[in-house]
Amino acid sequence: MRHFRHIWILLLTVTLTACASTSNRPLAQPNNASPPVYQNRSPSVSPRADNAREQPNPALVREIDELWRTFPGKTGIAIKRIDGEWEFGHRADEYFPQQSVSKLWVAMTLLDKIDQGHASLSDSIRIGKEDLTVFHQPMAVEVEREGAVVKSVYTLLEKALASSDNTANDALLRHAGGPDAVRSFIAKNSLGKIRFGPGERLLQSGIAGMEWRQNLSYRRTFYAARAKIPVEQRRQSLNAYLADPVDGASPMAIARALDKLARGELLSANSTKLLQAILKRTHSGPNRLKAGVPAGWEFLHKTGTGQVLGSIATGYNDIGIMTAPDGTRYAVVVLLGDTTASIPERMRLMQAVTRAVGRYHPG
Repeated sequence: MRHFRHIWILLLTVTLTACASTSNRPLAQPNNASPPVYQNRSPSVSPRADNAREQPNPALVREIDELWRTFPGKTGIAIKRIDGEWEFGHRADEYFPQQSVSKLWVAMTLLDKIDQGHASLSDSIRIGKEDLTVFHQPMAVEVEREGAVVKSVYTLLEKALASSDNTANDALLRHAGGPDAVRSFIAKNSLGKIRFGPGERLLQSGIAGMEWRQNLSYRRTFYAARAKIPVEQRRQSLNAYLADPVDGASPMAIARALDKLARGELLSANSTKLLQAILKRTHSGPNRLKAGVPAGWEFLHKTGTGQVLGSIATGYNDIGIMTAPDGTRYAVVVLLGDTTASIPERMRLMQAVTRAVGRYHPG
């Protein structure tokens, strides 16, 4: 009897040992399943905090789902936890018009050129009347008054990003090497579904169904000329642009690019710090994503706004990085391809998205 008890204890010990040795092995996955996420947990990381890195709060996902479902028009949303493992969104892989969001890629391309020693923040760039663009260009008043102005790259970065000045951005684009240089930067860094258009003048005139002439850049000449274009011609041009935007980008590609920027994977440490500092001073869109960011959080962002035809607004966008007091960062992207919603309704949607991210932050 004692002999059998000894054998039984021995078998039990072997069984328990086998169970312990297999508990950290990943379960078999179907061939088409996503690979499991592994975390090397340190004693200082609680399971709750670690889980928040691996997957979003289901309540956050449900709230974003409802916001997206009930908003009129074509809406793209992407949210990604930086330094974490999760991301989710709606129409997240479709192309949406970027409009002035694309100024971010111009700035990155030029800063990358500076990092390589081929340009400098102190480089002087001359801007004359022949360099003026369309729509928002506060610099135009000074250029028209003086005939021409000379600005440093640093000054133009501030104007192009923080103030969304189209003329400043096109000056930076020329200095960076033109649209092809921006496209090369995007490809080099594997940023995915992000396109770059032909520059502000050709982009906006094409959307309106017009051919570009430089005199369109002076004061309200563009608006007057556009008003003479038959509505049906404008509508066809606008619909063609929305169907396949030459400056299109997917919400998730932008969110992942913001993630790379925040991690310091796109630019040098100095250029990354400079770019983020300027984006924190963005003046445009104070009532978009920014207005929903909780008190005590940091926020940097870039807006984009397209043309309007009748009741249809296009390219009403905001993208940014939210940083919680505990240092947790989120990339948040909201792109409105087209919508009949009023401006206050568009703003409320964006505010609701960032407010939800803050509400369900586990800190």
